[in-house]
Amino acid sequence: MNQKERMCANLPYKSWMDGLPEHRQHAQQLCYEINQLPPIEVEKRLELFRKLLGSTGKKFYIEQPFRCDYGWNIHLGEDFYCNYNCTILDIGKVTIGDRVMIAPNVSIYTAGHPVDPKMRASGYEYGIDISIGNDVWIGGNTVINPGVTIGNNVVIGSGSVVTKDIPANVIAAGNPCRVIRPLTPEDKLYYFQKRPFEQEILEEVL
Repeated sequence: MNQKERMCANLPYKSWMDGLPEHRQHAQQLCYEINQLPPIEVEKRLELFRKLLGSTGKKFYIEQPFRCDYGWNIHLGEDFYCNYNCTILDIGKVTIGDRVMIAPNVSIYTAGHPVDPKMRASGYEYGIDISIGNDVWIGGNTVINPGVTIGNNVVIGSGSVVTKDIPANVIAAGNPCRVIRPLTPEDKLYYFQKRPFEQEILEEVL
């Protein structure tokens, strides 16, 4: 395998070989063009994102600025929304499901380096895939580390550092991120803590 193939297989690889610098430069150029666009140029922004990313749903929206390493290793589901200043280091594949919401200043890191200093100085690094399920809300200033899987319907509290898998249907938060509690039917009744939805909204949605 060449170094790009090793990278895509989640194996140790050298990032300066086999066309990888050119791939990163291409992504950097597209990110630069996206981030320099006037906010009103929404369609142009979406067009550039479709060139940058590996796949997207028909409907998605990503605020500026946005940064990534390769772009083609990021796969978005339907009805995706990402707020300001997202960074995705997509050395490993990043797969994001449908109806996912990402708050400002979220960082998704598939990339890593060996812990041993001599091995780290050798230049070998790695990327381990990250998977985020459907109907997930990730709070602001969250960091998601390599190899993590987040299940469906999860809420990640702001400021979390996600180092391990999070099961479906829970609220999780903290550093390191831990499950706080499961979602319950009662959660449908409130929009924030114990502030209830009006009955008209409940009838509209439910």
